[in-house]
Amino acid sequence: MKKLIRILCLVLLLGVLTSANVHKYYVAVFQVEAAPAKKQLQITGRIFIDDLEKALSAKYGKKFGLASGKELPESTETIQKYIADKMSVAVNGKPAALTYFTREYEDDMLVVYYTVPAPKKVTSVQVRNTILFEMFREQQNMINANINNQRKSLLLNYDTPQGILNYY
Repeated sequence: MKKLIRILCLVLLLGVLTSANVHKYYVAVFQVEAAPAKKQLQITGRIFIDDLEKALSAKYGKKFGLASGKELPESTETIQKYIADKMSVAVNGKPAALTYFTREYEDDMLVVYYTVPAPKKVTSVQVRNTILFEMFREQQNMINANINNQRKSLLLNYDTPQGILNYY
């Protein structure tokens, strides 16, 4: 009987500890690829739809119904405006304009595609990315870049919203 009580207590304790550790991760991932022949950087961003919906609703005061059959017609324009406000890129020390290409949904992610003009020889890429920081202080925006056949990464967060990747 004592053994059964111990097992039940252990199972109960494990259940409590496990549920206490349940935590949602707030992460968006951005891939930057150099396209020297096109003289541009191509950026693909992956953002959780539910987190972006919360941020857009808070900022613009309405629900956009992302990835639903009832998505508002102005959703694309609003997403572009939001990202342009929250993200900037400088190439070789010079600010570069983000140009929206398109977007799509993959499971629970919004995938956005942008381009940035860039010379054939890229020596540095500076990224400021505060997407979702106003909603989730735990938000982390991962920047993975493949430039000049070199792979480098940045992990941006609320306390460090920008960083620079150097290529020599």
